[in-house]
Amino acid sequence: MTHVLIVGSGPTGLTLAIELARRGVDLRIVEKSPVHPEGARGKGLQPRTLEVFHDMGVIDEILATGAAYPLLRSYKDGQVIWEGRMQEPKEPSESVPYPELIMQPQWRTERILRDRLAELGHEVELGIEVTGFEQDAEGVTATLSNGERVSCAYLVGADGGRSTVRKALGVGFAGETFESERMLLADVKTPDVDRDHWHLWGDMAARTLHVALCPLPGTDVFQLTAPYTGEDDLQRILDTHAGVKLTEVVWRSEYRVNIRMAERFRVGRVFLAGDAAHVHSPAGGQGLNTGVQDAYNLGWKLAVGSDVLLDSYEQERMPIAEHVLGLSTRLLREADLKRDEETQQLNLGYWYGPLSVGPRGGERVPGVYGGGRFTLLADTSERYGDAVRVLPAPEGQKGVLLVRPDGYVGYDGDEAGVRDYLSRLGVETA
Repeated sequence: MTHVLIVGSGPTGLTLAIELARRGVDLRIVEKSPVHPEGARGKGLQPRTLEVFHDMGVIDEILATGAAYPLLRSYKDGQVIWEGRMQEPKEPSESVPYPELIMQPQWRTERILRDRLAELGHEVELGIEVTGFEQDAEGVTATLSNGERVSCAYLVGADGGRSTVRKALGVGFAGETFESERMLLADVKTPDVDRDHWHLWGDMAARTLHVALCPLPGTDVFQLTAPYTGEDDLQRILDTHAGVKLTEVVWRSEYRVNIRMAERFRVGRVFLAGDAAHVHSPAGGQGLNTGVQDAYNLGWKLAVGSDVLLDSYEQERMPIAEHVLGLSTRLLREADLKRDEETQQLNLGYWYGPLSVGPRGGERVPGVYGGGRFTLLADTSERYGDAVRVLPAPEGQKGVLLVRPDGYVGYDGDEAGVRDYLSRLGVETA
């Protein structure tokens, strides 16, 4: 029996698969598309996601093939009228090892994650859709489009905003779809603008954007974005607003602004993550990153499998999703291009979560990469089994800190309470 069946192979599903695979959990990951998706789509990797990718062993390639966001350049009547940055450059520090937003086309992010998953012995099964499933107290039985019946302990829907898993569960997807707010999105080629700037045409003072061309690192392609106003010929749009000639349209899509969140993230043995659980406007670059964080939260909990951990996924991630939806919606309404501490996801935590004990419980701990294990920061000779590594306490620390596998403080207190805390979570310390 497969322990976890993951439906969907975007960044959320792939992150979850890697988190399970590196812990030796038996899994399958299926994708209804017969080919891996193309298109830059979500291209901004936030500092917190970069920390996750460090822990997962893919940060070197992410940084080597990606780039910081370029200088913004705005035009009117063929003249440059404004230049600026989305984010001022910052040097790495102990508290923020990856301070800058990194641009990385989503197709490449997914390829890097698939390569890491392959190193761990698993591959995405393309062209396979989950057409139905039943669950009981013992497990889930899923029916696949190839006629196969798969028994698994848990099923995770990471299959996007139109999630078949969510619909099959009957879980509501509360929110709004704004039909009047549509966007054209394309990957295009043109020799008419330089690749050192993100080029914008519109009235930036009035926060009105007609068209934008953003160079994608490591390619000869630009990502084109434009509000959809009835004209869908990309060349005519550029002729009208920018005077730029295209030589090729590599990929294109149309996007409608959706702002929705699932009413549940868990029903029995079935979980929802990423866009299947919450969809955002593109403002603030939150969607892909929040999905990665969902998977990073859920992976170690599925590996342990205790009721208290499985229950905590929904309890911890729903408030985060609600907060991020509010943030991205506000930035959309204000047409705000900024990227700062508010969008980096470094200040998010689980202070009021069910797993957080002590004054620092739920706080992110920078620079502690557990490699899939708990980390106990303590001056002690005690050992707590293979699931916990012990490191010396930082200077000035009072008591001990037990850092969860996802980098947040679980327990902050006297060492005498550590074993009881781990036992409550279902973690063996022998």
